[in-house]
Amino acid sequence: MTATTTNVTTTGGRPRPAARRRRRMPSLDRLSFMTVFLGVPLAIYVIFVVYPFGQALYYSMTDWSGFTPTYNFTGLDNYTKLFQDDTFMRALRNNIELAIVVPFVTIVLALAIATVVTVGGPSRGTIRGIRGSGFYRVVSFFPYAVPAIVIGLIWAQVYDPSAGILNASLTKVGLSGFENFAWLGDTRTAMPASMFVIIWSFVGFYTVLFVAAIKGVPAEIYEAARMDGAGRFRTAISITLPMVRDTVQAAYIYLGITVLDAFVYMQALNPNGGPNNTTRTMSQDLFNTAFRKGQFGYATAMGVVLAVVTLLFAAIVFTVNRLTGGGERRLRR
Repeated sequence: MTATTTNVTTTGGRPRPAARRRRRMPSLDRLSFMTVFLGVPLAIYVIFVVYPFGQALYYSMTDWSGFTPTYNFTGLDNYTKLFQDDTFMRALRNNIELAIVVPFVTIVLALAIATVVTVGGPSRGTIRGIRGSGFYRVVSFFPYAVPAIVIGLIWAQVYDPSAGILNASLTKVGLSGFENFAWLGDTRTAMPASMFVIIWSFVGFYTVLFVAAIKGVPAEIYEAARMDGAGRFRTAISITLPMVRDTVQAAYIYLGITVLDAFVYMQALNPNGGPNNTTRTMSQDLFNTAFRKGQFGYATAMGVVLAVVTLLFAAIVFTVNRLTGGGERRLRR
């Protein structure tokens, strides 16, 4: 029997297959998987996120009043007017101030409390938190369980000049200068008092979040640091903070996005924007422009600017984390 041979041509001394492999078509199961788990979420995202944002961008270039089917295209006139609006620019500065101060103070306090109730116990024996740490976690989380509007209304009563519990308490301990003091009506204290309310309402939630992150750190690392003579502050800075860095980044972004809006808190505490607009936020100005002045096109331009500022805030946080070594630490893992 004679064996049948197949001639194989060569190019540059390398053998070439007699026939190219045929490209396999995706199976029905693969197509179904891609459609259900990739196509459907992408379609939902486009319909409910991309399209509304594009629509808002278009309406921000019109003079739409919000209650009529007709409107005129005005191009960038709304944006030109926006950055010449002293009230809006003051609101923008207030939002930036909130985004700088509130997340930083909230996260520092939450990290400190989480560290104390998790690894801040006795310096001998097993690594554990202070006695009764579970009670402190429950108490600190309680404000987050209360709706934001209720918190705002409660603290508005606390700050009340004549009937508020804060002035009454300060007066009883001998600080007569706080009698009938308007915490939300004074340009010096309106914004700090409002910031305190937001910080007070969020510290508990982020404490619980950081407690969960710290519990994921192996106890052997803390024991090694203790044996090397590291103090509590040094341990918190050199071990706890780097190990929960990703959680801190996510918390900072989420909290920053929340305070860039802060509509509910500010509207409950100072619905008119505070003295000389010291507590007015962009969302408040947007609400007043749209629903009280009937200028939906102009208000939509404010919303677009607020969205851009929010994206810039998130980008800055990611960039700072990357420049300070966050990405390198993840790669070393």
